[in-house]
Amino acid sequence: MSTEQSQKQVQPIMVGWREWLSLPDLGITNIKAKVDTGARTSAIHAFEVEPFIKDGKQWVRFGLHPNQADTETVIWCEAEVIDQRNVTDSGGHTEQRFVISTQVQLGNKSWPIEVTLTNRDNMLFRMLLGRTAMTSGHIVVNPAMSFLAGHKRDVDTGQHGKEILDGESQ
Repeated sequence: MSTEQSQKQVQPIMVGWREWLSLPDLGITNIKAKVDTGARTSAIHAFEVEPFIKDGKQWVRFGLHPNQADTETVIWCEAEVIDQRNVTDSGGHTEQRFVISTQVQLGNKSWPIEVTLTNRDNMLFRMLLGRTAMTSGHIVVNPAMSFLAGHKRDVDTGQHGKEILDGESQ
């Protein structure tokens, strides 16, 4: 490898087992995600998923509760469907899911990822960041840490807020 090629290599981002993300294409400024090396594809909580046709292409409209343990806050999203896949969850249940592509922002880095839509009401985290997204983003996971890429951004001020980091809690 030439010196020029090695200088162009992307430095990996170190993250913890949970991180705050933004999905700006979907209007989501803050969502706490579990960084899940056991999941191939990323997944996000979606309900009332409705497919529709826009400009001759299949799209979906869906609701999202971005905050853990909060079913009152809703963000309504629309995205083009790039695929439908059978996904087997950790409990061995297979479900056909819509797949969308969207930008993810983690810290000061942004890149496109594929996300499956599924109901995660009974799950602790509203989003999983899977291995494919981690590989694309050049992510290295330290499972003993949390929020290495930054804390929740205050939408009104643009500043990062403080959060108590207490190990295994939400």
